[in-house]
Order: sequence, then C-alpha cells, then structure tokens
Amino acid sequence: MTAPVGLVVVSHSAALAAAAVELAREMAPGDLPIEVAAGVADGGLGTDAVAIAGAIGAADTGSGVVVLMDLGSAVLSAELALELLDDPDARDRVLLCPAPLVEGLVVAAVAASGGADRAEVAAEAAGALDGKLAQLAADEPAAPVTTAPEAEAPPAPAEQSEIVESFEVANPHGLHARPAARLVALVRELDGSGVRLRNATTGSPWAPATSLARVTTIGALRGHRVEVAASGERAQDIVDAVLELAARGFDEIAAPGTATPEPAPRLPASRPVPAVESPRPGGPLPASPGIAIGPKHADVPAPVVVPDEPGGDPATEQGRLEAAIATVAGEIRDGRDTAARELGAAEAAIFDAHLLLLDDPDVVEEARAAVAAGASAPQAWSDATARAAAEFDALPDPYLAARAADVRAVAQQVLRTLVGVPDALDDPGDGPPPVLVAADLTPARAAALDPARVAGVVLAGGSPTAHSAILLRARGVPAVLGAGPAILDVRDGTLLALDGAAGELLVDPGPDAVAAFRDRAAAQAERELEARERSSAPAVTRDGVGVLVGANVGSPADATAAAAAGADLVGLVRTEFLFLDRAAAPDVEEQEAAYRAVATALGGKRITLRTLDVGGDKPLPYLPLPAEANPFLGLRGIRLATSFPELLADQLLAMVRVAHDTPVSVMFPMVATVEELLAARRSLDEAVAREGRGTPPGLEVGIMVEVPAAALKAAAFVPHVDFFSIGTNDLTQYTLAAERGNPAVATVADPLDPGVLRLVDAVCRAAGEQVLVAVCGEAATDPLAAQLLVGLGVRELSVAAPAVAGVKQVVREVESARAAERAAAALTASGPSEVRH
Repeated sequence: MTAPVGLVVVSHSAALAAAAVELAREMAPGDLPIEVAAGVADGGLGTDAVAIAGAIGAADTGSGVVVLMDLGSAVLSAELALELLDDPDARDRVLLCPAPLVEGLVVAAVAASGGADRAEVAAEAAGALDGKLAQLAADEPAAPVTTAPEAEAPPAPAEQSEIVESFEVANPHGLHARPAARLVALVRELDGSGVRLRNATTGSPWAPATSLARVTTIGALRGHRVEVAASGERAQDIVDAVLELAARGFDEIAAPGTATPEPAPRLPASRPVPAVESPRPGGPLPASPGIAIGPKHADVPAPVVVPDEPGGDPATEQGRLEAAIATVAGEIRDGRDTAARELGAAEAAIFDAHLLLLDDPDVVEEARAAVAAGASAPQAWSDATARAAAEFDALPDPYLAARAADVRAVAQQVLRTLVGVPDALDDPGDGPPPVLVAADLTPARAAALDPARVAGVVLAGGSPTAHSAILLRARGVPAVLGAGPAILDVRDGTLLALDGAAGELLVDPGPDAVAAFRDRAAAQAERELEARERSSAPAVTRDGVGVLVGANVGSPADATAAAAAGADLVGLVRTEFLFLDRAAAPDVEEQEAAYRAVATALGGKRITLRTLDVGGDKPLPYLPLPAEANPFLGLRGIRLATSFPELLADQLLAMVRVAHDTPVSVMFPMVATVEELLAARRSLDEAVAREGRGTPPGLEVGIMVEVPAAALKAAAFVPHVDFFSIGTNDLTQYTLAAERGNPAVATVADPLDPGVLRLVDAVCRAAGEQVLVAVCGEAATDPLAAQLLVGLGVRELSVAAPAVAGVKQVVREVESARAAERAAAALTASGPSEVRH
C-alpha cells in the first residue's frame, strides 16, 4: 500500500500556517505528512523558496506532494522552489494548487488521509469553496484557475461506460448504519468495487458503495433521492440489485422506535442510596434467575490510551493490526452465534454492522497506509477510526450521528487487543466478580458476558422480553432490570446483592442480609443440582398434573443440547435458520435433511416445526417484498408464506416426509383469522397428497397465538387444531403496543401484565380438554410466570435448553389447584407489580 500524499503549506505568516495545520489535523488526525514553509528567517512576514523546497522534500514519501499557498507572491516562491529541486522525478510528483489556504488545506488533508492520489487531493482542495459559495448564493462565482489537473468527473451514461439510476430512501431514519450495512454487503457480494453513491437531494460528493463509513456520510435521510452509478459488464445487474434492496427498505429488521426520552435527573454520586428507585411501583423486575453478590461495576469502559511511541518494522506492525482485527471479528462472530441460537438468525444480523466496520475498506486501508508510512498499529487504527467516527458526528441527523458510537465501540475493541489492555470484566483482578450496572445493555454486550467473570447484571431500564434479557438468561448471568436511574449513581465498589428470579436488589446490604442471600444461593445451588439429576424425569405437579417441558431450538446442534438437557420434546424449531444468509431458498431435500437431523437428536421424541416466520421485521433477500412503514403489522409469518405458495409447499412437503418417521407437529405462525388457518391446512393436505403415502401417523397441526385477536376468538380455531402455542414475546408487545426492542417503552412490555394473562386465560378456557395449550415465549422461563401459566391451564412449556431442568423443577414444586387460585387473582390485579406481589 502506497503512502499518503504529502502536503506543504506556504504562507507569509508562520502563525497563520500553524493554525491552519492545527485545524487540518483536527479534521484528519494521524501521521499525514504536512510540512510548513512560512515566514522568513528573522520571524517577519514573507516566503522563502529554499525553505519551500526543503518542505517539499520532507513531505514527499513517494506518492507526491500538493502545495497550497496563501498570496500571489507565495505562488512565485513555490514555482522557484520547484526549480531548486535536484531530482526531476520529484518535481513531476509536485502539484501547485491555488485553493484557498484554510479551506483547501482541510479538504486536502481529509482526502489525502482517505488514500486519494495527488490529482484527486488537488482537485478536492480546488473545489473547497463550492459549499461556501452555494451557501451564500453567489450569482456567478468565478471559475477557479489551477495548475493542478482536475479530477475526472463521472462519465455520462450516454457514453455507455456507466449506468446511473436513483431511488428514494423510505427508511424512517434514512440510510443509517443497518440499511447501509445491507447495501455495502450486497455490493461487495456482487464484486461491485467501482459502484458509487451520491445524495442527489443534497448534492453530496460521490462515495464508494463498498465503504460503510462513506455510504453513511452522504447523509441520505428519509425522502432523499440517492443516485447509484456502476460500470462494467455487470453494471445493470448490480444497479438493479441495489434498487431492489432499496425498494425493500434495505431489509431493515425493525423500524427504529421513537426517540429516547430525556433521562431522569440523577442523584449526586456522593449521596448514599439506601433503596433503589424504580420506574415500577413494585421495584426491580426479574430478568435472569440466580443469586449474585459482588461489588458494583459501572459498564463504562475507560478509553484505551494509545502508546506515544514510533512504529516498528512496518511488516510487523501490519501483522499486529491484521491479527487484532481477526481476533475481534472472531469475538463478534461468537456473539452473533449466541444470538442466533437464542433469538434466531434474523435477530443475529444486528452484529453484522460491526463486522462490516472491521472490513470497511476506507478505514482498514487508511490504517494500513499509515502503518506503511511508519505509524504504529495502535496509532494507525486509532486515527483511521477517529476520522470515520468524526464523519458520523458531523452529520445533521441525530440518529445517523449516533452511529459514531458503533464505530468507537469497535475501534476500542480492536485497540484493547492491540495494546493488550483487557476489558475490566475480562480481567477483574483478585477481587470477587463484579455486578455490572448499566442503563441498558446492547445485545452484543450481553452475548459477550462471561458468567465466570460477571456475578450479575443490574439495569436501570430494560424489558424482560428484550433481546439483551433473553441473552443474559441464555448465558446464565443473574440479572434484574427496571431498577431506576438512581442505581447508576451508586459508587463503584459498593456491594450489591440481587436475586434474578425474585427481582430483588439490595444496595450496600448489611452482614445479616448478605448472609441471607448467601444461604439462598446455597439452597438454589442445591435445588439446581437436584433439577439436573432429575432432568430426564417427567414434570408432574404435587397434585398429579403432568406438564411437558420442551426446548426451543434453531439448529440440529441446539436439538442435541435439548436432548442432553432432558427436554420432553422440541416445542419450537425455528426453521428460519435454513432460509437466512443465502441467495436462494433451500430445496425440499435440504430441508428434509435438516429436520431429520433435529428429529434424530431427539431420539424419536416429538418435534414442533414452525413454518417459515419471516417477512416485515425479518426479510429474505431473495423474496421481492415491498418496504413497509410498520413491519410488525405487515406481511410476515403465515401471511408471507401463503403469498409465496411454492415456498410454503416445499417446506410442508419436507415436513410431511419427516413426519412419516417421527412424531411431528406442524405449527403456523402469526395466524390472526380462521381463513388463514384453513388456507394453510389446505396447503398441508396438498403436501400429504403430493408425497402419496397418506397422512403420517401422529401428525399434529397447531397455530402460534401471538395476535390478541386470535386469543380472543380461540374457540373458533379449536375445531381445526390439535394445539395452541402462545408466543408471549409477540403477544405482549401487540397487547401493550410496546415494541420489546424499543428502550423508550421497554418498561411497558411485561408478560405478567394482567391484560396479557387474561388473553392466555381466554385461550386455555377455549381449549378446554380438547386442545393442548403450550407457551413457547420467554415467560415460560420465569419461575413465577411458569407457576401462573400452569394455574391458568397451560400444559406445555417450551424454553431454551439450559432452562429445561429448572423449569421442570418449578413444575414439580407447584400444586396446580393452589396455582389456579393465584392465577385467578392475578387476572384482576391492577398491574404486573401487583401480580408479582
């Protein structure tokens, strides 16, 4: 990789030159070669050709030099300096640019830092006044006269060398990190190295479509028109693919929620907090079971200090940089895999933007160029990512500007690896593992937490059904949430004790309270050991009511873990794992093989195969779907499947084939009307006829109850189903109009709200003794919720594999008659806190 273009500042005033260089380095930090030839030897105003020649030689690292000058006589001195250079090749590498000194230097520095050649740097600098001229609406600005060659303009479509088309951005927050990541991934996949974008509405410069940072910085907001240009043999195909992606809203997983409200005033750090304030009357909420006792640790990692030292051998520094990037990429992929297992492959895509930043050509190549020029690997990476984050910061849209935090998070992760400074949670020292305290956790952070190094987690906000809470449960990290803003101001090191199953939190507890929590933890450990020893035994209540405890899985490997955990069945197979992250849908044979692998892992136990649950918030790149203003209320689940009958037909055929050899339950998601169910059943009948072996023995049919309307009219579905499976995550967010991924309303989305419980009760009453009622949402994992669900009449609970043994033990401790009385009382409670009480 060649070194960056060098810059020389020629000014009559040494003070002016120094200030201009300081400003330029602020905009383009790093080791960019910028030399100054300003003033004369006695400190007065003037220019010196000999000094300019020396500055040119110092700035030239082989890629050439661009010289910027302030006044007319400075141009004469610069021209004379060229004559003083002994090497003709060196003279050929120098461009004298008449750009305005301050504006031109800033633009030139940014362009040179980005790897532009000297012609591009000079052309960018020469046009530095364009924005100011447009802002002041100059009538007829004079055309600049430059000795630098002009940058070549994009070829016109008429020349048959480039295709230029456009699309309108429909995403609520514009082309921010997630849709931009999808666009960049698509262009890279199509090998579109020359594809460029520009914001035609604002007249932004062209940006390479292979760079996540540059794509986002064109500042494309909702309603803006963006032009896409491509050349070469596949230009039309690439442009068409980009336009199709734009028409789908860039496959954005979910429309971003409303703006987060202003945080409540915090208590002074010095003020003791005897009790934790909570946004809920009943105090903190249970999020992940377990007892945790440890010192408070605020999840605000200190920035890594880059060592002030010169770079070593460039090849060695390059190896350090590549190794660190690879290490962090592996860590992010591990988090994505954890999320895929617990949330499904679609939700795991939230990690892809961070992976793309690690592979962003603008950022990575800039860092490599700096290393080649002599910078250390940490300094090169720090400067390159700081520049990218600054570009995000400068955007006028707050949502887009906030993406700078993603860049800085990834940058710090790589720097920690480079410098050898571990996260405080990775190296807690000699003391006990801390209790992590934060306003909220990103799914990436939750997926990366190590239960051996973190005693527990306390969140000021959050929701029990949020992705971060699900991942904490999957990782086995005890947690409570909704603790209120005062917990953030508790001094680091203050002892915290929490019970993640009961939702209890004590700040600075006394010796007696700590002893009581330790006794509770010992009893819980003994109970967990007993649960594991009896994990394969049936779950039967004290008064003889049997409850099946199954596992939710998203791959054959998950099914193996479910069998080892003692699951009675697989209560939910998320078949989306076969359909995502690929260019075309799997055929019947591939699906059949995958479903058989799940069945084999369970050794003949029943498996519940949910038909494809994508669309809206979980799009597929190979299905032509329109962009939707509210994807959660759009074309998803069974609605999408019946819109693509061949896709559904192939999936049902694969399921029928497997059902001839193992007990299979086919489950249709997102059903809201009886007509939808009947249409789906007709498709299943057609698959049975297509296979030609009759109806498989033991084949059962059911629906997921996620829509309140389906719960309220469950009796109408009873004649057509063998079971109901209640998805409490979606049912909660639809009932309470609170998206679980939106932190602004996270405290509302509580599955123990009496309104949600009443819908569960309505389903159980309609089902009676004819139809089994299952719950496959996260509420089944909560010990208190599990007791209430059994009391309401639920007879199957399906949870993540690690929770199977514990849920079975909860059922064994329940007396169903007593649970029914408590459940009846919960239905008339005023809110979830009263239900818990």
